[in-house]
Amino acid sequence: MSSEFTNGQALKGKTGLRRILNATSYSLAGLKAAFVGEAAFRQLLLLNVLLIPAAFLLDVSRAERAVMIAVVFLAPIVELLNSAIEAAIDRISYELHPLSKRAKDMGSAAQFMALSLIALVWASIIL
Repeated sequence: MSSEFTNGQALKGKTGLRRILNATSYSLAGLKAAFVGEAAFRQLLLLNVLLIPAAFLLDVSRAERAVMIAVVFLAPIVELLNSAIEAAIDRISYELHPLSKRAKDMGSAAQFMALSLIALVWASIIL
C-alpha cells in the first residue's frame, strides 16, 4: 500500500488550483441547493437584503455596523449547516429515532440562537 493512500491523500482528490476551483463549484452548488430547496434559507436571505442596507442607514459607528452585518450573515450560515444535518439524517433513514430527533433539534436550536443573537445585537446597538 502506498504512503499516499495510507495518509488519506488519495481520498482527498485534486490539489492546488484545481482543488480550489472544485471547492468553489461545490460551494456554489450547495448555495443553489439551499436556495432552491430550503424556504428558511430564502427567508434568511430576505432578512439579509433588508437588514444589511438598514445597517448603512443607521447612525452607528463603523465597528457597530460591522458587528450588525456580521451577525446577520451568521443566520444563513447556520441554516446551511442545519439543512446539511437534516439532509444527512434523512439520507440515513426517515425512520423516527431519538438520536435523529436530537440532531435535528440541535440544528434548530443553533438557528434559534443565531436569530436571537441578531435581535440582541441589533437591539443593544439601536436602543
